Amino acid sequence: MATPSRQLKLLSYNIQAGTTTGRYSEYFTRSWRQVLPNNQRIANLDAISELVASYDIVALQEVDCGSLRSGFLNQAKYLATHARFPYWNHQGNRKVGMIAHAGNGLLSRVEPSEIEEHKLPGAIPGRGAMVVRFGEGNSALWLVILHLALGRRARAQQFDYVAGLVRAYPHVVVMGDFNTGPGSLEFRNFCDKAGLIVPDSHLTFPSWQPQRAIDHILVSPNMDIAELEVLPVSYSDHRPLSMVVNLHEDAELPDPGDHSDGHQNQYASKKAS
Repeated sequence: MATPSRQLKLLSYNIQAGTTTGRYSEYFTRSWRQVLPNNQRIANLDAISELVASYDIVALQEVDCGSLRSGFLNQAKYLATHARFPYWNHQGNRKVGMIAHAGNGLLSRVEPSEIEEHKLPGAIPGRGAMVVRFGEGNSALWLVILHLALGRRARAQQFDYVAGLVRAYPHVVVMGDFNTGPGSLEFRNFCDKAGLIVPDSHLTFPSWQPQRAIDHILVSPNMDIAELEVLPVSYSDHRPLSMVVNLHEDAELPDPGDHSDGHQNQYASKKAS
């Protein structure tokens, strides 16, 4: 086996639109924070920007793309600016008038070669997957960022759709909030169809006392995983999941960009049919 030439640090995090939850009762007693702006949200985003700053690629779920509850702030752009990521993108999925606009987000120090946005199937619209390619040809890394449905039937349809997108590629990472654990039938079927493995599962939800493994990073079997851990922070109702991947000399992934000037670029994505 080739010796590692460098490492790639990955993070997947459902940030709950920048809102902290400390117990189940707060979903009701503090539900107003999901529709109105509040000072805590900016403080949480600042804390999250410090947390993610040491990573190369960050996959975000439940990012607000700019609505009333976020003070019309694009949270992916805010985090990219404050954590000094040179590349970022957001995928708006579920919009509730001007009140909320939830989606997926990408923060990256590696320049993407291509980004596609896919709408996921399901009876209730509003779920999506962002497919990002880094590099070219057979040595490229394909990254999928997603947030799956709560219902098993819709989730199974979404798993099947994503498997069809990535099954032909040799180097794949799928990151996000799956809303199910690795023991479910639809999860196991997805791994078989997509040709992916679960390096390990960790409890990530709820953040104040994790009891469920619903946030995951799945990889192709040929990828060399150095570390996988849940970070003990609670700026959301989920805890972030961190992975370190060893890259070998035959991996032609672009080098992380120089972000010393603090300049950010929203990478243009295309909508998939």
